[in-house]
Amino acid sequence: MKIRTQLFLFSFLSFINVFRAGASIYITVAADGSGDFKTINTAIASLPMFNYERAVIYIKNGVYNEKIRIEQDYVTLRGESRENTIIWYSQLRTDWIANKDSIGPAIINIEGDDIILENLTIENTQPEVGPHAFTIYGKGTRTILLNCNVTSKGGDTVSLWDYKTGMYYHANCNFVGAVDFVCPRGWCFIRDCKFYELKTTASIWHAGGYDETQKLVVRNSSFDGVKGFELGRHHYDSQFFLLDCIFSDSMADKPIYRVGTNDPKTNRPFNWGERYYFYNCHRKGDDFDWFKDNLNTNKDKLRPEAITCDWTFEGKWKPESKKGPKVLNYQIQNNTVFLNFDEAITLIKVPVLKSTSGKTFTYDSGSGSNTLQFKCGDKFSKKDLVGLQIVNDAKILGTIASVTERNADLKVK
Repeated sequence: MKIRTQLFLFSFLSFINVFRAGASIYITVAADGSGDFKTINTAIASLPMFNYERAVIYIKNGVYNEKIRIEQDYVTLRGESRENTIIWYSQLRTDWIANKDSIGPAIINIEGDDIILENLTIENTQPEVGPHAFTIYGKGTRTILLNCNVTSKGGDTVSLWDYKTGMYYHANCNFVGAVDFVCPRGWCFIRDCKFYELKTTASIWHAGGYDETQKLVVRNSSFDGVKGFELGRHHYDSQFFLLDCIFSDSMADKPIYRVGTNDPKTNRPFNWGERYYFYNCHRKGDDFDWFKDNLNTNKDKLRPEAITCDWTFEGKWKPESKKGPKVLNYQIQNNTVFLNFDEAITLIKVPVLKSTSGKTFTYDSGSGSNTLQFKCGDKFSKKDLVGLQIVNDAKILGTIASVTERNADLKVK
């Protein structure tokens, strides 16, 4: 018992020292044993329960037959290659309900915020066409799917369901499923993706009854499937925007529609009416009248160039932005400066800063928070904070989920 206690204390103190030093969390998973862990679940389990910096789990090519649960915030699962880094498992939703485990009903179950999945093939391998069979299920906000294949033969392949604050961004992905197989609740922006429907049922679905501005935007994407597949539907208030999309000649002549019931206990209010908007969408063979250009019928009479990622999320999240955190203010105490940023910071290695006046500042603490503490070898003043630059191979990055790394702006005003 004494030895185990000593090992625990050693590990805990080592973690504290790493945290103070600003070392980022970068873990490699390899099924062949050449990484830090052999499974994705053990890698995730190694993360702190309360994760304040972005943790990148790099997954080498291989097949990982496991269900995954991500409870921490700021986690990236990054595959070595899209086609050869494969996560699969067989899971029907009804089977999970009958025999619940602690992981969840999907192959990847997202409970945390600011999760990024990229360069992966994720597949629910259950064989039936049609029944609910989640591949990705989530209740966090600011979720990014980037350069992924996400497939299931069942319905609700991608179910991101934070109906109050959920914001989701998907780009360059292939989605396959049956019945509402991309079905976000909240705000969702999708670009440059391919959709393939396995049944003569609706491909996309949206729920936006909590806030009138909630919406699903799909740009520059293609839809295909079995003969007679439908484009979309919804049960609750919703809002669809499709721009520059291509529909195959297999798509049925059926507009996006609402599914209601006669039971007042289950039939939700329909406060804002039908809101289905299209621009420059075309079907191979011939176009249907119901997806003709109609952005001008929106209450704001929107132009196509206004339908951006930033607009979709009402300016609350800008996942395509390359701008990093900015210094809001600073405080000098003796030989220490505190830089307060407008976003939590992730550090890569231990940054050393140098100003125009030649003063050198070495990182001391604060990684994972909005405020970083740097120490100088001698006294300094405000003028010595002009022109701060990182002079070693470290990085100071924004932590909120984004498509690219965002380096902090160290300008002090």
